[in-house]
Amino acid sequence: MSQIVLSPLDRIQARLVGPALGLPDRVQIAASGGTPLVIDGQTLEPELQLLFAMRKLQPKPRFCDLPPAESRLRIRADIALLTGLPLPLARVDEISVAGADGALRARHYVPHGFQAPGPGLVYYHGGGWTIGDLDTHDQACRFLAAHGGVTVISVDYRLAPEHPFPAPVDDALTAFAHVHAHAADHGIDPDRIAVGGDSAGGQLAAVVALVTTHDKLATPAFQLLIYPAVDGTREWPSYELFGTGFLLTRDDMRWFWDQYAPTGTDRTNPRLSPLLADDLAGLPPAYVTTAGFDALRDEGEAYAARLLEAGVPVTLRRHTGLVHGFAHLVDKGRAGSLAMAEAAGALQLALAPAPAAAKPKPRRRRAPAASKAD
Repeated sequence: MSQIVLSPLDRIQARLVGPALGLPDRVQIAASGGTPLVIDGQTLEPELQLLFAMRKLQPKPRFCDLPPAESRLRIRADIALLTGLPLPLARVDEISVAGADGALRARHYVPHGFQAPGPGLVYYHGGGWTIGDLDTHDQACRFLAAHGGVTVISVDYRLAPEHPFPAPVDDALTAFAHVHAHAADHGIDPDRIAVGGDSAGGQLAAVVALVTTHDKLATPAFQLLIYPAVDGTREWPSYELFGTGFLLTRDDMRWFWDQYAPTGTDRTNPRLSPLLADDLAGLPPAYVTTAGFDALRDEGEAYAARLLEAGVPVTLRRHTGLVHGFAHLVDKGRAGSLAMAEAAGALQLALAPAPAAAKPKPRRRRAPAASKAD
């Protein structure tokens, strides 16, 4: 795991964020302007309203205003501000898995008490297919492993614009196939492997489930989709409502799509926009979670609705007061950790072993009744 370097101002802000997000709600509201923020009938969590007020004290350029290399450094620093000490696990190993064009870096998380062969999660990090890496999502993966009781393999797929579509999808598919084929090497039951991811990683997880099902390949047992980006063809109403001021901006999302699927790419391709797939029947069960104050809210919920219409068992959970990126809020504040704990619980339930058939109890034979003498 590489060191994330923070500026002096970032280090000061990092020391303040934790205590500030632990204040009572009324104090957080007062410190951020005095009025709760309500949009579309939803109230932003007070701790997030305060966090945004603090961010205004140190404005930063948007991802779309920076070259990809600088955006990658920026997201590492941003997430480091919100992350505490690494959650302790039984073991965390640097490994490699197969990608479509060679080996990929990956990280293997094993929680305390894990018994092999047990449940596993192949995880694809978010970041608009352009930024993000194993380190930016390290704490989120540790959290899912620890609270979900699963072993997690986080995949460092190739990024755009150096490697645009279909490279990330091809890597995601190849990595899942590799983990499934070598499940025993990682202590995983091959019948209890899920795919999951947040944002762009949620799109990759959804595509892996879709393609493996349609192509009759080794298929995941479950999908964990955290505010997934599943439609590259349009901007849903939530873009207009939450496209500025809530971490992920509309302009950022446009920039991410342009890096990943540049001009000339058919964005109606289901491998880019799984929401537009003709048939979703037969896909693995899914847990889809969205954030109320997120430009991607509506398309994620539309995907859950389409899964349900296709007969796929699906749970949709909107966290009305949260924003895009809450997977990184497991250390500071309350709302993000509660949302991720719920996701981890859904994962744990979905991958629980099937109950053994109850064996009939042997019938106790009665002793013959004593006969009376004549």
